[in-house]
Amino acid sequence: MAVSDGEALCPYRLVLEHVTSRWGVLVLIELLDRPYRFSELRRAISQYNGRGVSEKMLTQTLQTLERDGLVDRDAKPVIPPRVDYSLSDLGREAAEQVKALAQWTHQRMDDVEKARLTYDETRAAAS
Repeated sequence: MAVSDGEALCPYRLVLEHVTSRWGVLVLIELLDRPYRFSELRRAISQYNGRGVSEKMLTQTLQTLERDGLVDRDAKPVIPPRVDYSLSDLGREAAEQVKALAQWTHQRMDDVEKARLTYDETRAAAS
């Protein structure tokens, strides 16, 4: 795969986008528990979001995270094919960080909502 202009200009931001993307976060957090087969992972991620992730998006997300060295893909030579996805050591480290941020967000959401309300009221009063 060729290096894109975005990778060449700011590789850090690109990795951060991959790790914190809508589906990247959920893949990393879910894979912290154990390896998953594709369909199992898709079902597990769907529990967080009513709509769920499409096969195409999950495939793209897994390929991106695999390319970044965060996810390991283990294809077993059996019929029918069996592919397991797990975190690499690098991926486990990233997943722990993402999980901590997700937990903080969950714990502090009331404070964020209060701040938003105060901000909106202040802006409305000034108008």
